[in-house]
Amino acid sequence: MTEPTRSRAVFSTEDFRLIKAAVAHYLKEVQDQPESVKYSNLYHRLGRLS
Repeated sequence: MTEPTRSRAVFSTEDFRLIKAAVAHYLKEVQDQPESVKYSNLYHRLGRLS
C-alpha cells in the first residue's frame, strides 16, 4: 500500500497578511451593510492564522 502524499500549504504567512489587509480595506467599504459581519469574522479568523 502506498502512503498518501503530504499536502502542501496553498498560502504563505505573507499571503495571509496581504489577504487580511485587503479584507480590512473592504470591510471599511461595506461597514454599514449586513454582509460586513461576515467580513469582520473573516478578518479575525485570518488574524489567528498569521
